[in-house]
Amino acid sequence: MNLLLSFLLAVQIHRVAPVIHKLNYLTTASSTVKYIPGFVEVRCVDEVEIFYYDSNTRKAEAKQDWLKKYTAFGIEMYYWQGQVRNAADNEKVYQYYIEIAKELFNQTGGVHILQVMYGCEWDDETDEVKGWFQAGYDGEDIISLDMKTWTWTAAKPQAVSIKYLWDGDKAELDYHKDYYTNYCPYCLKNYVNSGRKVLMRTELPEVFLLQKTPSSPVSCFATGFYPNRVALFWRKDGEELHEDVEHGELLPNHDGTFQLTVDLNVEVTADVEGKYECVFQLSGVKEDMVTKLERRSILSNANHEDHGSVAVAATVAVVTVVVVLLAAIIIVKCRKNRQANHDPAARDGGSELSECLSAES
Repeated sequence: MNLLLSFLLAVQIHRVAPVIHKLNYLTTASSTVKYIPGFVEVRCVDEVEIFYYDSNTRKAEAKQDWLKKYTAFGIEMYYWQGQVRNAADNEKVYQYYIEIAKELFNQTGGVHILQVMYGCEWDDETDEVKGWFQAGYDGEDIISLDMKTWTWTAAKPQAVSIKYLWDGDKAELDYHKDYYTNYCPYCLKNYVNSGRKVLMRTELPEVFLLQKTPSSPVSCFATGFYPNRVALFWRKDGEELHEDVEHGELLPNHDGTFQLTVDLNVEVTADVEGKYECVFQLSGVKEDMVTKLERRSILSNANHEDHGSVAVAATVAVVTVVVVLLAAIIIVKCRKNRQANHDPAARDGGSELSECLSAES
């Protein structure tokens, strides 16, 4: 019985969790950085960018076709003009916050960056919702909102005075509570329903076995999958391995898909071939993708006999580096846009979606 229970638990760990959707607002304001926008706003649904604005172009852009349909009912010009106006107002507010932060940290000049990340998530099975608000200054956390106690938490001593000031503003706290528990999830549900064909799609990955040298760990590299609710692991003789295994970080690709790696520290000999396999599991797909560990299937720079494999391995390595760089850019970009959507005065629009977008701006 204990053996059976352990097996069921092991399976449960990797099997698809309930679908949790996320709406992220990511904003970045900077002080006088040449050639870099002073204010950038990005909105993401399920880590897919849907909206972008920056203070250089002064344009609000829908990044998904399904989002553009929201403004296709005679309110397009009105809506986008409102988005630009709201973003410009938020830019002024953020620049003011930077000046406040400089005073708190006794700074007189230099380049400074304020980042705010906020949003909500919704479990489409339990209907549970959660929210978050975090602000960072010059790359370090400075203040966040505890949505269990509805009080502010100062991450730096310099922010304690701001915490007490904001804790005393009960009207603003009531607004936050309503926004994160009601309005933000309401908008998220509308986004998901409108973009369901894109957001709820499934794309299977390409899976490669990579090895730098014969003595290096074997990397199982899966790329091009969607959504990001996945499991990637090694197993031997049908049992999952936990030792001599290192899991990589889930990273986004430039096309909205994802990549993931898991390394296995093993000497690849004829005796072990076929005993190890890399298993990929994707939410919404019943069948696992299984890649058996065989020497002929490993792409390695050390394999000079197969020039084609070397070329493929080199290409994969280059693509991986580029993707990581792009992922970093996307993450930074996504950290640019959460606060701009916080202005309660922006709640206007001609439809449910435009109402949400206006409210978020």
